[in-house]
Amino acid sequence: MFKEFMAFLKKFNVIPIAVGLVLALSFEPVIAAVSDLILNLVGIIVGTDNPGEFVSTLAIGDLLVGNVLSELIKFIIIAFAVFMIVKALNKGGMDTEKAATPDQELLAEIRDLLKK
Repeated sequence: MFKEFMAFLKKFNVIPIAVGLVLALSFEPVIAAVSDLILNLVGIIVGTDNPGEFVSTLAIGDLLVGNVLSELIKFIIIAFAVFMIVKALNKGGMDTEKAATPDQELLAEIRDLLKK
C-alpha cells in the first residue's frame, strides 16, 4: 500500500501542488495587508477617513464598481505573487512539468530499445 501511495505521489506531482497550495494559503494575509495599504492610499488621495466605504460606494452612473475594482486589485496582486513563486521554482530547478502518461513511457521504452 505504501508503494502505491508513493507511486501516486510521483505520478501526479502531488508534492509541488501541495507546496504551491501551502504557499498560496500562507500568502493570503500579506495580500490582505497590501490591499488595505492600497485602500488607505486611495483614502489619502481622495481625502476620506474611511477608504473602504469610499471604494464600496464608488460608482459610474448607477453601477457600483468599487467592489469590483477592489477585487480586481486583489486578483492582480495574487496573480503576480503566483507568477513570482512559479518563476522562483523554475529557477531553482523544481520540476513542474506534467508526468509522462503510460503511453508516453511505453513509447520512450520502445525508442530506447530501437536505439540499442
